[in-house]
Amino acid sequence: MDLRIGQGVDVHQFAEGRRCVLGGVEIPHTRGLLGHSDADVLTHALMDAILGAIGGRDIGTLFPDTDAAFKDADSIELLKKVWHVATGEGWSLVNADITLLAETPKVKAHVPMMREKLSAAMECSSSQVTIKATTMEGMGFVGRKEGVMASAVVLLRRP
Repeated sequence: MDLRIGQGVDVHQFAEGRRCVLGGVEIPHTRGLLGHSDADVLTHALMDAILGAIGGRDIGTLFPDTDAAFKDADSIELLKKVWHVATGEGWSLVNADITLLAETPKVKAHVPMMREKLSAAMECSSSQVTIKATTMEGMGFVGRKEGVMASAVVLLRRP
């Protein structure tokens, strides 16, 4: 059996007039996240972790911000494409562990739905996807509430 670990990190700043989408769930908030797609940092970090585990390139290579086809794209749909690449190479998910670093918005109540959305996109049990959130204790751009950051680690297996 082949086992691979992948890590992904993503960062987006807040912007007026945008939706705040995290883990495929629209979170009520006064500001959204700036990006070419829906700027879902949680899902972006997860996609990069998967791509890292399979020896692929990053999401910016697959879904460039210079391509109008990905303008305001739904990151869950992009995750499905990344997962299709992974499963096409025979990979299956052991688990994914994702951490959101954000002072705001508070996401605790939304985590179960995020887990459902991400696991459905990867055709796995929600028990294989964990999501945690923490603050930066007021430090750095996250602490100043200028944006959010996510980090993801996945373990994949292939017979």
